[in-house]
Amino acid sequence: MNEEKRRAHVIISGRVQGVFFRASTRDEARRLGLNGWVRNLPNGDVEALFEGDRQAVAQMLLWCHQGPPYAAVHKVDVQYEPFIGDQQGFRVVY
Repeated sequence: MNEEKRRAHVIISGRVQGVFFRASTRDEARRLGLNGWVRNLPNGDVEALFEGDRQAVAQMLLWCHQGPPYAAVHKVDVQYEPFIGDQQGFRVVY
């Protein structure tokens, strides 16, 4: 197992759609050098996958608890998965 790399699958609940959450997540993930994706779910939540440096993933997860200025995050569910390294760049998925 690669101790320096991490993969986190995240579901963010609250007022997280219609507040630029996906675009802000993409920008923050790219700033941190992470790979993966983010998308809206039909139930109003946001789902994301982050892969990269362990420290950068930890910083991204902290950011997810607050999100962009107009978001109101109520819950962040994180599932750590084995690092695969199959993600290229960070994108918004529709």
